[in-house]
Amino acid sequence: MFNKKILFILFVLVALTLSACGGSDAPRGGECLGTADDAVVDLDCQEITIAVENAYLPFNYVSLDDGSWLGWDYDAWEEICTRLHCTPVFVEAVWDGMIVAVSDGQYDVGADGITITEDRDEIVDFSIGYVAIEQKLLARLGEDRFTDIDSFVADESLVSGTQTGTTNYESAIKYLPVERVQAFETFPFAVQSLIAGDIDAVFIDEVAGQGYLGDNADVLELVGPSMSSDFLGFAFPNGSDLVDPVNQALRAMAADGFLDEINGKYFGPGFSVSYDDMGDGAYAEE
Repeated sequence: MFNKKILFILFVLVALTLSACGGSDAPRGGECLGTADDAVVDLDCQEITIAVENAYLPFNYVSLDDGSWLGWDYDAWEEICTRLHCTPVFVEAVWDGMIVAVSDGQYDVGADGITITEDRDEIVDFSIGYVAIEQKLLARLGEDRFTDIDSFVADESLVSGTQTGTTNYESAIKYLPVERVQAFETFPFAVQSLIAGDIDAVFIDEVAGQGYLGDNADVLELVGPSMSSDFLGFAFPNGSDLVDPVNQALRAMAADGFLDEINGKYFGPGFSVSYDDMGDGAYAEE
């Protein structure tokens, strides 16, 4: 009886171990990439904690199919660490408060499609810009009450939405009184409200807006010319020793075409993943 109990316990422990290791929803990263000989700057397998929302197409998201962590940020940082001989450790974090958390040193890097602004630059250091982005209005397909931001502003019956704490929200309240701007915790909630007819447009970066078109191309469209043009960059705690090595890696990635390759992969018309294809990321209920 004693031996049978031991065998049963061992069987359960082995089964649990295999179950824990076999899933594809384990966090991505955690392995040292590249070699010292090939590194632009050798960080000697240093672990870099990288904050990602996992709910912001096309930068980072969780696949509903298999739970894998995907997106531009993952491809970029795995390449950066390959060139710097370091270890990327991706950590889910909600957007609201992410930049402050990076400033406080809770993460080594914030990687979430972060727009470089003067206000943010006061509390964090930024890498060089890795892509220029345009802000636009996302609207229901066939919308005829406005064609650009000016006509949207002029019609006082129209209400917009966007994600709180973003430069899109700052743009919205610059153009509109706050009572015409609904703030949402995430962009998916704002877009769901748009599709439902509760709001009339969403202020959004064009590259992120493309992610909503996918399966929703029959109900959504990006409207009008760009409202602003900004650069996205990675955020670091002030005085971080990582800024210069990462900038060197980014410049090398730009020079040899790697950035163009992943920008085309995720920001081009061939990217077909939509928010219907992804999980809740950092906003998933425990």
